[in-house]
Amino acid sequence: MTVTSELSSDRQQLTIFIEGRFDFGAHQDFRAAYQDRPGNLNYVVDLRGTQYLDSSALGMLLLLRDHAGGDSARVRLINCTPDVIKILTISNFSKLFQLG
Repeated sequence: MTVTSELSSDRQQLTIFIEGRFDFGAHQDFRAAYQDRPGNLNYVVDLRGTQYLDSSALGMLLLLRDHAGGDSARVRLINCTPDVIKILTISNFSKLFQLG
């Protein structure tokens, strides 16, 4: 599992890339990717390399959403595999995040 992040050149968007299993083992790295950033950024979580996520990953996504402003947050989950989209949809995360 690898978590990396990249700030856009205009410093308005932070993209977090997750490779491998997105589970509790990613907690520290995932939080470190955004915790020192302002909440008013546009956040993108790129799940192209994520084959698996569990309930702790869903919790981490909710913590990111809270950091980014809760109901007014701008958090997109992109490049989701069909299996990941299924988990997110069953968990009603499609109502809390933009999925793509």
